Amino acid sequence: MGEEKKNILTYEGLKAYEEELEDLRVNKRKEIAQKLKEAAGQGDLSENAEYDAAKDEQRDVEARIEELERLLKNAEVIDEDEVDVKTIGIGCRVKIQDVSNKEEIVYKIVGSTEANSIKGKISNESPVGRALIGAKRNEVVQVETQAGTFKYKVLKIERAKAG
Repeated sequence: MGEEKKNILTYEGLKAYEEELEDLRVNKRKEIAQKLKEAAGQGDLSENAEYDAAKDEQRDVEARIEELERLLKNAEVIDEDEVDVKTIGIGCRVKIQDVSNKEEIVYKIVGSTEANSIKGKISNESPVGRALIGAKRNEVVQVETQAGTFKYKVLKIERAKAG
């Protein structure tokens, strides 16, 4: 079985996953065990919706714990203090400008497991992220997407430590 893909994480992402894992192991497991105990105390398990729901929840939680453990085992943490800000890479915050409409956008470039477009975190594997990796300040990059081709000018590259 080939080498598992490294999950590239920022320190912030690593902490968030570790905290979620701890919460699931410590709190969620106890909570579900309690629900199962209470539901089992109601007698006939064959028609017990609460018991079935708790068993489903237990299965989901155990699957998420396994997923997080695997993700963290293969984590490669980017030290954002050492990010080179001459070119765009994972752990950078970039300000780009859409060449066509002059709209300015700020993104944080992260590994794929941390991507969250709503929070302005884009993956190095996304079309925009891929196009931006390695670009320098004032460079114009072209991004091919299903919606067409876009051009972005890199206005600023900085370490993404804050936020």
